[in-house]
Amino acid sequence: MYQDKSDDQLVALYVDGVNEAFDTLIERHKDRVYSYIFHSVKSEELADDIFQETFVKAIVTLKQGRYVENGHFLAWISRIAHNLIIDHFRQAKAVSVQSTDDTEYNVLNRKELSEQTVEDSMVTQQIHCDIRRLIKALPESQREVLLMRYYKNMSFKEIADRTQVSINTALGRMRYAILNMRRIADEHNIVLTV
Repeated sequence: MYQDKSDDQLVALYVDGVNEAFDTLIERHKDRVYSYIFHSVKSEELADDIFQETFVKAIVTLKQGRYVENGHFLAWISRIAHNLIIDHFRQAKAVSVQSTDDTEYNVLNRKELSEQTVEDSMVTQQIHCDIRRLIKALPESQREVLLMRYYKNMSFKEIADRTQVSINTALGRMRYAILNMRRIADEHNIVLTV
């Protein structure tokens, strides 16, 4: 339906609320973007995650009106993917470079490796309870996508297939679920960190 439109026209339509325009952009560029990511990370599962995160970031940026790459959508979306790949390798390197040779820092003497205190356990239980309450407060369509993604570890493609909506709609519902949870938490002064 929108295949004859340029990338910039599709971006403009999407920003104006035509979700199908973004579906066309994904369809048009998914093979090149996914191939680039997979070639870089050499893992199908990781490539899927980075691919999905790339388009989530694109959606957020477009909806916030921060896209200014007129005529260069593919380069822009590829740059987002590239930055996410770099972030992944930086995080992986930071985790694997720790050494126990340093006498001032013992990698095994860390809070996250120790047993929780009673207080920590109570705070964690309260956070989990608060998160469940926030999830219950979401509209059904957003709650469904969030549960499938985080609790069933489903990809956005699987979620889209299961809920019979486009990938773009599934991504949008996830974004709004997170935004709504943050808003509700702020309104009720709910702190979700230890």
